[in-house]
Amino acid sequence: MDTEGTYDARGTRGAGPVPRPAGPPAIPPPPAHAPGTGPALTEWLRAPRHQAGPGVWAYGHVERPAESEQVPGRTVLSGAVISLLACVLVWSLWRNGYIPYWRVPLELFTPGDWWTARRLGEPVPQAADNALEIYQFLIAGALLYGFGRLGNWRGAFERAVQDRSTRGRAGIALISGFLVWLLVWSGTLPGLDMVFMLMPQSWLNGGGDRITAAFVAYTVYGLITLAIFWPFARLGRWGDLLRPGPAPRRSAEPPHPGTAAPAQDPAAPQAEDWPELRAQGLVELADRLSDEVRSGRMNDVDYTRVRRAWRSVQADPSRLAPFSEAVRQQASAACVHPSGDRDLPVRSARHDLFVSQVRLGTVDDSERNPYPRRGSGLALDPGLLGTSLLAVGPPGAGKTRRLVRPVVESLALQALTGQAAVIAVAAAGTPLGPDEMYDVIIKPGDPASVHDLDLYGGTADPDEAAAVLAEALTGDLPEVDSRRAATALAQLLGPYHVAHGHFPPVPDLRELLDGVPTVLAALREALDAGGHFGLQRELDARARQAGSPGDPGVALADRVAVLDRPAFAGFFQVVGAETGAETGAGTGSGSGGGTGRKVRPFSLRALEHPVRVRIDLPERAHAEASRVLARLILAQFTASAAARADRSLFACLVLDDATRTITADSLRSVQRLRSAHAGAVLTLRGLSDVPEELQTALLGAVGCRMAFSGVTTWEGRSFAEAWGTEWVETRDVTQRTVFADQPLTRAIHSFRKLVTGKAVTTDAVTVRKVERERWSASDLAHSVPAGHAVLSLTSVRGDHAPPLLVDLRG
Repeated sequence: MDTEGTYDARGTRGAGPVPRPAGPPAIPPPPAHAPGTGPALTEWLRAPRHQAGPGVWAYGHVERPAESEQVPGRTVLSGAVISLLACVLVWSLWRNGYIPYWRVPLELFTPGDWWTARRLGEPVPQAADNALEIYQFLIAGALLYGFGRLGNWRGAFERAVQDRSTRGRAGIALISGFLVWLLVWSGTLPGLDMVFMLMPQSWLNGGGDRITAAFVAYTVYGLITLAIFWPFARLGRWGDLLRPGPAPRRSAEPPHPGTAAPAQDPAAPQAEDWPELRAQGLVELADRLSDEVRSGRMNDVDYTRVRRAWRSVQADPSRLAPFSEAVRQQASAACVHPSGDRDLPVRSARHDLFVSQVRLGTVDDSERNPYPRRGSGLALDPGLLGTSLLAVGPPGAGKTRRLVRPVVESLALQALTGQAAVIAVAAAGTPLGPDEMYDVIIKPGDPASVHDLDLYGGTADPDEAAAVLAEALTGDLPEVDSRRAATALAQLLGPYHVAHGHFPPVPDLRELLDGVPTVLAALREALDAGGHFGLQRELDARARQAGSPGDPGVALADRVAVLDRPAFAGFFQVVGAETGAETGAGTGSGSGGGTGRKVRPFSLRALEHPVRVRIDLPERAHAEASRVLARLILAQFTASAAARADRSLFACLVLDDATRTITADSLRSVQRLRSAHAGAVLTLRGLSDVPEELQTALLGAVGCRMAFSGVTTWEGRSFAEAWGTEWVETRDVTQRTVFADQPLTRAIHSFRKLVTGKAVTTDAVTVRKVERERWSASDLAHSVPAGHAVLSLTSVRGDHAPPLLVDLRG
């Protein structure tokens, strides 16, 4: 079972199947980098994941403490020092007799003759000395406890050692304990004399034996030392140094595919044991897959792919037998992608296939971002890309390297797991990964290209083909009505399709639009020979409209001529047409000319397959043709994604440069992608690459908006309006000069002004709430550092994330 039935085509209507291996795909070993040189797959599976909102990198995410609890470190340390100095001051005053009546509570609960005899200088019983020593010990303990809580000494210690290693923490605790030990041993802190005072004298004398007495005394000393150092040992976590194994590491972002702490409950069923299969009684299959995980023969792509195949079995129980047979025979290579690939040749970003996320960067730790999101990772997933994403930034801002490449890579990995289909469109030479990363690579104008693009999107409906083709040819021309252009094309495509069984190739379409008499006469004869007399009316209507004011035929012919060039000879083949490119014997010129090339037409109707497609546009040599093809691909994608019978796969179009591609019709189509389990990623060098009347609609049509460093103020104004305003609390500080009435106060103020050169002032603080823009146009143009971007997110479920300043570097 190579595909367990989930990858088979449905309703493609002969529009060019997905390329498949000639025979059963080979079972290559998993690449060494996933996860051979990284952490074990079991660690990746057990890693905690916390979904804290849209765009949060869930792998190992830890929520920040409440903002009110996050006191600055300098404030904590200074408070501890001040409370310690106050404690020393009170201690000194108490020990030197400057605090009167401190023995009154003790005298109230003890015999009065003890203290009368002490005041008269007479001998007092030993019980009085013992009571006074215990009372002093309690007072000392109360002072230390009270000032310790007041100054948060434990919190200050934790803040001081939070960035230190385990040995550094233990060393600081040891030094602190040694200082306290010296204070106790010198008698500065009470307690040592109290211990020996409360012990029976017979124990201290040892029954007259000096060796026994010394043994008892040193034992007591050891116990006192242990009691002093015990709390410092716990504070310094000395036990971590005594445990075998490597020292605990600090929490850090793991490399691919991730490292994190194991699950908190070791008794709970682990993902590597495949509990969902065991619950259905498939113990043999679960044991086989568990052995693959623990032996390292399975990678994260294999695990996600097999888990997805099992979910399809749960949806359709008839697939259980093929699934079981595939797992028994191929283990971790079961249900492999039609290409036979089990991973990408290289990964340039961090991916978590468990939740289909790719990490783009880190939310900047600045006041511009909401406090809970500061320092957290930012990631994209199909739930966000399903609302489509627009990124704007000047050349060199990093749109391709820091956004397009990671997104395409993530979708390609998800395609290998049977969860997505990706169409990446970029100029030839754009670094979107090696060729081995894709199933289909289309290079219009390159004779070495094996695959070709179906000009009509694989449809057999003339009206649908005309609407898509009209959008591609004249969608960017404001003087041409797209509906009239679609009608003009349909008047020619319909009769031609009926007469020849296929749509016209590019040269024939150009001649039809130009109104060449011989071509139209030949078409009429073919219709008459087939008995299709009713379609003559379509040609008659086209003839009447030709040359009339507002006729789109001239503009359509000019745009088709852009594709009818010698460089595109043999491209844009029509399924069912026997052209020179297929037979090697053509007589026409342009794209229908004979080149001897055998190409395999590809149609975007194949979005029901987990395909990985890259289309390299000849931007440098044929810029106008590249714009036409980009609009064509966008129109075909939106139409094909909405027409899919099986929408279980997430389909995504990544357009690296959408200049002159966005039209009014394409915007409406992009908005409908959300309900079709599809999305689009569009990048622009500037909003000026889109007609001014469509700029606001474009920002409203997409759910995710991204402004890179370097946008202009007028572009930033559009983003600021799209992101709206929020209520913020402002503090206005007003300084006022203090005028004293008393002579002494005036003298002090005069002296202070003489010394400092400034008058004595007081601050008046006014706190109020005002409504301000989340990001102003000036901030977007001048306050976004290089390598950063401001990104807002919306999920298909309606969850929102405010504009976040994200560091995309590293």
